[in-house]
Amino acid sequence: MLIKIVFYSVILVLAFWGYRYFSAPNHQLSVGQAAPYFALADAKGTLVDLNAFKGQWLVLYFYPKDDTPGCTKEACHFRDDMHHLEKLGAKVVGISVDDSASHAAFAKKYNLPFPLLADTSGKVAESYGALTHIGPLNIAKRYTFLIDPAANIAKAYFNVEASTHSQEIIDDLTRLQRG
Repeated sequence: MLIKIVFYSVILVLAFWGYRYFSAPNHQLSVGQAAPYFALADAKGTLVDLNAFKGQWLVLYFYPKDDTPGCTKEACHFRDDMHHLEKLGAKVVGISVDDSASHAAFAKKYNLPFPLLADTSGKVAESYGALTHIGPLNIAKRYTFLIDPAANIAKAYFNVEASTHSQEIIDDLTRLQRG
């Protein structure tokens, strides 16, 4: 019995360490640095690119998987706080490695009013340091980038708590705009 407890304890420690290792940013974008360019299809198959948001604030959030508990919570909080974000002149865009059809079903199910972009190759997530490789699988990390109207990184979030993140963005955006 003691051997089983030790064995499972070691497995849990290794799993936790592995998660922390794989979720750590591969490279961190610096505040003031130009946001990496992206051009991806949304849930309707329409191409959306970074240039479409120049002149306004952009909340660009990466998330692991459509219709999973944490991702649903985060998306619904952004949905519920859209009026606050829009009053601050911000647009919200979500990106994951799921395809457009998955995004369409997710957006419809939860009435999400912002674009979800399909980064099926993972190249955009990788350019933001938000991609994890687990064997043959690519998974987007739960990272968010607040991009200013000049398309520069204003703030990066690498430790996101899905249930409070939207309010954190609102608070930071309010502070940044007060200057």
